[in-house]
Amino acid sequence: MKSKVILLPCDSYREDLVYENLKKGLALLGGLKTMLSEEEKILLKPNLLKKAEVEKAVITHPAVVAAFGRILREEGYQNVILADSCGTGNTVKVIRGTGMDTALEKLGIPAVDFTEGVHVDYPEGIQAKEFIIPRELLESDCVISLSKMKTHALERITGAVKNSYGFIFGMNKAMGHTRYPSADSFARMLVDLNKYVKPRLYIMDGIMAMEGNGPGSGDPVPMNMMLMSTDPVALDSVFCSLVHLKPQMVPTNYHGEKMGLGVWREEDLELYTPDGRITLEEAVKRYGNPSFHVDRRPVRHGIWEKMAKALNIFQKKPYIEKDLCIRCGVCVNSCPVPGKAVDFKNGKNQPPVYDYKKCIRCFCCQEMCPKKAIKVK
Repeated sequence: MKSKVILLPCDSYREDLVYENLKKGLALLGGLKTMLSEEEKILLKPNLLKKAEVEKAVITHPAVVAAFGRILREEGYQNVILADSCGTGNTVKVIRGTGMDTALEKLGIPAVDFTEGVHVDYPEGIQAKEFIIPRELLESDCVISLSKMKTHALERITGAVKNSYGFIFGMNKAMGHTRYPSADSFARMLVDLNKYVKPRLYIMDGIMAMEGNGPGSGDPVPMNMMLMSTDPVALDSVFCSLVHLKPQMVPTNYHGEKMGLGVWREEDLELYTPDGRITLEEAVKRYGNPSFHVDRRPVRHGIWEKMAKALNIFQKKPYIEKDLCIRCGVCVNSCPVPGKAVDFKNGKNQPPVYDYKKCIRCFCCQEMCPKKAIKVK
C-alpha cells in the first residue's frame, strides 16, 4: 500500500482555523479511532528545542498543540500528557509563557518533565542496539509526534523523523552525537529510534516554518500549511519536495526507506488536501517555495571526499560571529566532545574558540546559541 500524506493549507494560527484543518486531516486518515483506543495513555511530543519566542518558529506552535489536544478531549481521550527532552531546560520551563502552558491547563493535559532515564536494548537495530529512554515514555501506550518544519545543519531538514530524538533522555542526547557523529550514522540511529518507539501519528507545523540557520537560529518563513501522516519518511519527503530539495538528499529519508521505516519516492506516495487527491507536482506548483533557504548542495563522494576529510578541508564547520556573541558559554556547555571542541581558550572576555581537530560537526553549539551568533559554513 502507498503511504498517505495529508497537506492542510492554513495561513494563520487562529485557533478555530487550525482546529478545523486538523479535524479534516484526521478524517482523511480514517479518524483517531483507527489509530488510538480511548483506554490508552497518550504522550504528545512537540518540538521544544529551547526557550524561545513563539514568533521565532523554534518550537511547535502552541495553537497546533492546543487544537490537537482539544480534538483528543472531544473524542474521549482522557489519559494524555505532554513532554519532550529539550535541548536546554525542561518541558515546563520551555513552554512557560508561550501560551502552550495555559492552553494545556485549560484542557487538563499535564506538561511533565522527564525524570529518569531507563536503559533499553534494541537488538533489531541496524545502527543503534540500545537507548536511554525516559521512564514516562515507557509508561505510555502510544506517542503522537508534533514536529516543526525547520532546516537543520547536520541533516538538512528536521521534521517528523528527527523530532523523535526528544525521546532520548537528558544528556544522553548530547552523548549520542559523539556515538553517531556523521549525518548518515545519526540518521540511521534516528530511524532505529522511530522503529523502537513507533509513534502512531506524525503532524508537522509548517504554518510558519524556519529556513536558513536552523533548527534554532534560522529565520521564520511562512509555508502556510500543516502536514500529517502515519509515515514519517513520506511526510518529510513531501516537506523536502515543497522546498525544492530532493528527498533522497536528506539522510533520514534515504536511510529511512532502506531500513523499512517509510518511503520517500513519489510513486509510493498518495498526497491529499481537504479538496481531494493531488499530485506532488501540482502541490509543489501550488504550495511550494523554491526560494526557501535550505542546503541543496550535493554530497561529494569518492577519493576527493576522503582526501578532504583526511586533510580537514572543504568540510562544514561552525564559526562564531564575534559581534553577536555575548560570551554566555551555552555553546561550550552544549559541546558533547570530551575536552570540548569549543572553549574559552582566550578567557571569558573573548568569544569561545574552536579546535576543529576535535570538532565532530554535530552543530549542537549552533543549535543552542541564544543569539544566532554561530553559523555553519
